Amino acid sequence: MSFHSGTEQEVFMEMSAPPRCCICLDHFTSPVSIPCGHRFCLSCIGEYWRQCDSKCPLCMTRFPVRPQLNTEQTVHTGAPCDNNGSDPKSGELQQLQTEQTQHTGARWQENPDPLRAGEVPRNDCPEKRRRASKSCLVCLKSYCEPHLEPHYRDTILGRHPLVTVWKNLEDPVCRLHGRQLEKFCRSDQTLVCATCTQTDHRGHRLVTITKEAIKRKNKLKKSLIKVQQMIQEKTKKAEDIQLSVAIVEGAEKKTAAEKQAEGLIKNLEQEIVELKTRSSELE
Repeated sequence: MSFHSGTEQEVFMEMSAPPRCCICLDHFTSPVSIPCGHRFCLSCIGEYWRQCDSKCPLCMTRFPVRPQLNTEQTVHTGAPCDNNGSDPKSGELQQLQTEQTQHTGARWQENPDPLRAGEVPRNDCPEKRRRASKSCLVCLKSYCEPHLEPHYRDTILGRHPLVTVWKNLEDPVCRLHGRQLEKFCRSDQTLVCATCTQTDHRGHRLVTITKEAIKRKNKLKKSLIKVQQMIQEKTKKAEDIQLSVAIVEGAEKKTAAEKQAEGLIKNLEQEIVELKTRSSELE
């Protein structure tokens, strides 16, 4: 009899344990529920939907569009995830789960993932100072868990690459791998990160960004010098034409020379303007 009671107690204790997310198999972090009633961590279901169709990982219910995620913890009392998605029958257990869910929601509201020394705050919540959990390489912002929801739910925002929190989003970052751009691929004429060098750009002609910058800077200097020389040459040519016209004798010959000179000088002036524009761009 005592053995039977002990077994029942163990089963009850196991069933009454705090519910866990079915995806990460850990305690809920910023729990949300979807229309079928199952609950997951916000980041878990969000990342799942970013990789797969909009469906429930448990009951496989499909949604035509990404549904609204229910984050009202103090109201929602859905059952924890189990193998068949069935609700618990014990009233006492249901009450315990409700209290635990309310406690989780209250704790999230009171202690919203506080910022610690050296961590990155989310961009648009200076008054609460929540700790950022992901950075978006398109929005160029860092978000805490609750404010990542649009990137998990919205179809368009769902295409934005999310990476581990990046302190300086203004720095050049690889849009594919979320890592700092460290090399220049001369084969494909593009900046690459360490992961790129081991995948798509493996075996390519790679140099440091500094080395490529010096090479391009020297090339621009040479081009600038060449353009300035061309400007001087064409300016001198226009002056020579004007001087030649001035020394022509005879009214008829002078008129014909002036007419011819006007066309040549006009073309030279246009070329000089274009060269000066190019020179400004090179500078």
